Amino acid sequence: MSLPRRGRGSRLAGCRVAGTSVPRATALSPEHAQRLTRRRHCSQQVPPEPEPQADFRSGKWLYERAGGDVRDSRQALRAGMGSKYRICGREDVVIPCASDNDSGSMDLQLSNIEDIKKRPSSIELTDEHAKLIFLRSLSSLSQSLPYDETTESFIHSHMEDIVRVLSVLVQEESLHSLFSPVRQEIFVLIAGLSYQDVHLLCGSEDRADLFSLITRSLITLPSTRTLLQLKEVMPSRPYSLESLYRQTFQAFSEMLQSLVVKDPHLENLDAIFKHMDPWLQSVVDHERERATASMAQVLKCLSRHLSLKLPLQFQRLGHLVAMMALLCGDPLKEVAEEAAEGTHHLLHVTLRLKYITHDKKNHQDLKNALKKCRGLLELYSIKQFYNCPFKIAQVFEVFLNASELCQFVMTTLDGLNTQKHPCTQQSAGELLITLVKSAESRFEKVPEIMGVICARLSTISQPRVRQQIIRTVSLFISRPKYTDTVLSHLLCHPVPYDRHLAELWRNLEVELPSTTWILWRLLRKLQKYHNLPAQEKMAYMAVAATNALYEVFVGNRLRAATFRLLPQLLMTLLVQVHHSIGLRMSDVAIPSGLYTGREMSSEVTPLCLALQATKTLLLRTLCWQEFYTIERNRGWSLLGGSDCHLQGVFLLANTLLERNHLLAHKVMYLLVPLLHRGNDKHQLTAAGFFVELLQSPVAKRLPGVYSMARLREWLHCGNDLFRVLALRGLHNLVRHQEMQEDLSRLLPYVVDCLCEADKRIVLLAIQILLHVVRTMDPTTLASLMRTVFSLFGDARPDVHHFSMTLFGAAVKSVKCTDKKGVESQVLGSLVPLLLYSQDDTDTVAEESRRVLGICATFLKWKLPPEVYCKDPWCIRPTEVGTICRFFGKKMQGEN
Repeated sequence: MSLPRRGRGSRLAGCRVAGTSVPRATALSPEHAQRLTRRRHCSQQVPPEPEPQADFRSGKWLYERAGGDVRDSRQALRAGMGSKYRICGREDVVIPCASDNDSGSMDLQLSNIEDIKKRPSSIELTDEHAKLIFLRSLSSLSQSLPYDETTESFIHSHMEDIVRVLSVLVQEESLHSLFSPVRQEIFVLIAGLSYQDVHLLCGSEDRADLFSLITRSLITLPSTRTLLQLKEVMPSRPYSLESLYRQTFQAFSEMLQSLVVKDPHLENLDAIFKHMDPWLQSVVDHERERATASMAQVLKCLSRHLSLKLPLQFQRLGHLVAMMALLCGDPLKEVAEEAAEGTHHLLHVTLRLKYITHDKKNHQDLKNALKKCRGLLELYSIKQFYNCPFKIAQVFEVFLNASELCQFVMTTLDGLNTQKHPCTQQSAGELLITLVKSAESRFEKVPEIMGVICARLSTISQPRVRQQIIRTVSLFISRPKYTDTVLSHLLCHPVPYDRHLAELWRNLEVELPSTTWILWRLLRKLQKYHNLPAQEKMAYMAVAATNALYEVFVGNRLRAATFRLLPQLLMTLLVQVHHSIGLRMSDVAIPSGLYTGREMSSEVTPLCLALQATKTLLLRTLCWQEFYTIERNRGWSLLGGSDCHLQGVFLLANTLLERNHLLAHKVMYLLVPLLHRGNDKHQLTAAGFFVELLQSPVAKRLPGVYSMARLREWLHCGNDLFRVLALRGLHNLVRHQEMQEDLSRLLPYVVDCLCEADKRIVLLAIQILLHVVRTMDPTTLASLMRTVFSLFGDARPDVHHFSMTLFGAAVKSVKCTDKKGVESQVLGSLVPLLLYSQDDTDTVAEESRRVLGICATFLKWKLPPEVYCKDPWCIRPTEVGTICRFFGKKMQGEN
């Protein structure tokens, strides 16, 4: 919209400079000017106080909603200061114009500015009248620019001097009172120059500093109540304090509007918002009210008067929308009203922008967005709409892109840090949850969002707001696009988690279809590190994921998913227990800076976290009997021991098989594809659980490739633990008659195990052979007897004992037709067995006498009773002679 310009033939009467009785500024000493330049007033603020009943707050004197002519009131205000204005149309954009006598005073104006040019560093403007005449001279010059090229050239060449002088003048104004119209004249001057394309507040760092300075100068003025008290204390001031306050604030508002009227680019609005943003978030009520009223006026101007020019894009639209929405829920009624009107105009500007800038190819998308927006707006009245911040989020979400959505969320999260006004936290929580629900998966920078949320948790004291924040995290984590990202960020915190983060884990609110996905992804985070080769230090993410699983189990919000994934969860945690044995937190690769400002407890270890999670899993899945059985048998100590971990695994597997066979079967089928995955510790724990479950009748259904073939492979493994597990598995399979044929093919390998140095391997091999010795063929049986005979006299008493037991079982198993082939072996074993019957170990001696009887029966001998005497031979020489004569006679007879 084009603005009206002044004609050459018509001028308003009265000039600022010519019509004033104030003398022009005089030059003072350089020393005094330097002292003035260096002097700055402090920024102390008067504490905010309740507004009086009859006040002149911004919401009422800027415009009257109920009625009245806004233009008349503004003309009256301007007349009080001796300035002439022209009003553009029926709206509130004001353009200052010069009088008919401006050209006649041009020499005087230029001479005032020449003093600045000659001695810019020695300006002394302590006199209020001198300041006013200086400012009004510049204003007159700005209004003369279209008629005098010399004036235009002069002002543009002295921009830096003007900016510097205005900065001095603003700083000279007290931050604690308003006793002169100097501020107002500065605002009028800047607005006038803006309309002539001379921009004092944009384009350089010095100008931006001036912008910040004048904004702070006005916003930080004391409250209206304080100003009224000053009026009573100092009633003899030459100006009406109420009128001066109104006029100054209106001049400030019109100055801001001038920045976007003359140069209708959205960057200017962004610049205004940048300087106003800190004051919109001020904890001081009257500062926040002034900033909100100013933004509302600027947005109104932008909405109703301007034809925007390219580029048509806000730099911080998401931040602006969120800030205005938060202010709509402000506890101060005046702030909320101003913000509501500003948000209304912002919505109109946004709609216009989206319509102008939308891609023709995406016309249908825009049409759908507008339809959704219109539908939401029709649901509520205007007043109802702007009184509910979450409804504002619903409407604006349609028009925000991914980057702007992130701005919105970040700004809203900053609102959670407001301690003074609990209702602001409530508004922020509602905005956040509404936007995340509506925008679904259009967000960017989710890790940054999660970082701010985690940082804000400790500052939110209201239970309802904390619940909204947790629901927000739940919405993000339930989107498959963000699940891994959110989990990774939540896991990057010190363990054990503090009460705020623990509360978040325990109270995740996720719809049922998503619960399994989330728990599965958390589980995979932990399993990932079990598949890596053993490293010098344990990955911190594995410890953090274990702690997170514990918190999830405690909260029990993902109960259905926990039951569904119980086999995977149980085995993964047992593997983590195995990896954690003997480790302290110093053995974990903790990211640098993670524990900054927080002491790491020496009592916390990866093992205690893993056991804690495993116990809680059993309890939450109703495995109470299994839990208490393990407790009674010291199962947790076994699981956490470096030498007895597999014994703990065996105990847990057998307990499940006895108490919860359905779960045991699920675990068995789960383990089939996992036995060759992961590193050694992963495979050992999985294999230990698997071989114990082979006792179940269900094991008969497993194809041989998953049972016998795998056990045979482990028998040839170089790791003794795997050979032990293989033999243990074969021992469990021996119980199934249907598998005897398959097992017989592995007997030669089992017989070879009798020669191993590891006692566990030898004993397990003997136990297996004892079960199958009766089904052996003559050749294998003869080989077995030779091998077992070599173990007679083994230094390990239990090996010695069971080797004789196996020899006796083998002798019993010889068929009548095969006796000739093994008779010599039996004869050769008689003397050793006779000698071992006097062994110091009672069990060995007893077993030797028993096997000696079996051999005698095989040979059809009747041994003398003295052979079975338990007394030592050294005290029974007569019995010894009888035994020797018997064996000598039999041997001679055999020869």
